[in-house]
Amino acid sequence: MPPTQSPSPSENDGIDGTAIVDDCGRPVPAHTLGRRALLAAAGATAIAPLFTGAPAVAASPGPHQPGTKSGRKPDRGHYLIKGAALVSVDPTIGTRARADIEVRDGVIVQVGPDLKVRGAKTIDASRMIAMPGFVETHYHMWSALGRNFVSTGFEYFAAKSATVAAYQPDDFYHSVLLGLVECASAGITTVNNWSHNTRGPEYADAELHAHADGLVRARYSYGHRDGQPATQPIDFADIDRVSRTWFGPKSPFDGLVHLGVNLRGPGQLANFLVEMAEVQKRKLPISVHSGQGPTTAVRAAALEQMGFLGPDFLLCHALPFDEADRQAMVRTGAPVSFSVHSELRLGTAGGFHGQLLRMLAAGITVSLSFDASSLAPINMFESMNVAWNLGIPWLGSDTADLPAVVFKQAIEMATINGAKALGLEKVTGSITPGKRADIVLIRADDLNIAPIGDLESTVVRSATPANIDTVLIDGRIVKRDRKMVSHDADTVVRNAAAAAHAVRTRAGGILTPASTKPPTF
Repeated sequence: MPPTQSPSPSENDGIDGTAIVDDCGRPVPAHTLGRRALLAAAGATAIAPLFTGAPAVAASPGPHQPGTKSGRKPDRGHYLIKGAALVSVDPTIGTRARADIEVRDGVIVQVGPDLKVRGAKTIDASRMIAMPGFVETHYHMWSALGRNFVSTGFEYFAAKSATVAAYQPDDFYHSVLLGLVECASAGITTVNNWSHNTRGPEYADAELHAHADGLVRARYSYGHRDGQPATQPIDFADIDRVSRTWFGPKSPFDGLVHLGVNLRGPGQLANFLVEMAEVQKRKLPISVHSGQGPTTAVRAAALEQMGFLGPDFLLCHALPFDEADRQAMVRTGAPVSFSVHSELRLGTAGGFHGQLLRMLAAGITVSLSFDASSLAPINMFESMNVAWNLGIPWLGSDTADLPAVVFKQAIEMATINGAKALGLEKVTGSITPGKRADIVLIRADDLNIAPIGDLESTVVRSATPANIDTVLIDGRIVKRDRKMVSHDADTVVRNAAAAAHAVRTRAGGILTPASTKPPTF
């Protein structure tokens, strides 16, 4: 595959004459970046002197030091979840009208009817549905606090381009923590933090500090700086530092977070080969955007020919893939992350439903994701619902003979398939004895759910995050009686709002806040 040529010098040039492109290979128009932001794109160190007059952001903790504690973590207790309707996603256990689940020291011990357990705290789930926590496989969490920066005529790419350089490390901390706490509240117990604006070591540390405080199972996918020249490799020296500091013997994560990378793909082939050689030395799992338009420089068939494609190579979007690409994924076991709402809004290739049906029919591991909170709600129930509603064959088209998406598949895409895509299928993704206790309890007697009929249908079509009563992550109760108990949600929101106000002030232009004072709650 020949490398894609960068645009010739034009309005898209950076301050050094190098074309600035975003992570999807789209040129970043200079007019969408204020002068301050454009200068800051040359490096994080340019930000401080330019923005000394910006409103103060609520101070985040300093870089987390391995071996120290990040706040109070709920204990991993001994629980008996009693009398729940069960959607286990385990092929042996299946879906049951009533079952008990024993959890001890973070592990699912047993599942069955009328369990007799000594010393456990009982959680009455007789009016609830129990299911595994959701697994999200593609979320750019650094911009979570920018979910409402978009407006009519100023949508995702424009808003992203205008703000990428306006974030400081504290903003990254508050943004990622906001995203993690919202995920936990919405029953998302595992997430792939696709960090594609890693502006320097202090920014990576800020995100990882948020992960240490967030208590959500995750992959941290270290990437490039948005706008970084396509011929410049990502910072592998800092990846090594991060690996030693955050994932070594004194890691604060207790096994909850693992390290990966996200790459820009073979559009610039020479640079991609350099990066792949470095990744393979370190044996890190990979995430790559693979296109929503009619063409893409990332083709699964070409990656297979290069010898790179496999179960640890996660492809996102993949809307323009053809049968050769799909068969390459089948042969190698490569998974895909399907961002349902993003594919609808940004999928200029069209045929959203057709690609989904073809991939599922081929046996590819399809998982679900959000892309960014300015493109999708952080709501896996809605993602399952939309995928199910759109996943039908169209008469008179080349999908006419393909099977429709069924409820079971929608739930698997949101749980076990996501776990497989992140290499965590032995850890999470189903309610299976021996796996870690990532469990969601949904109120079955709520107005929008009752009366229950088919359990899988109820979960996919009727449930929303508002119906979640209890969430366990790694055996810790982080949400109970519909309230977050692991975090002060009001404080998380206040700090994120102050950080968003500071980012908007630095970016200027259409994003300039109406008041110079950060919002208060």
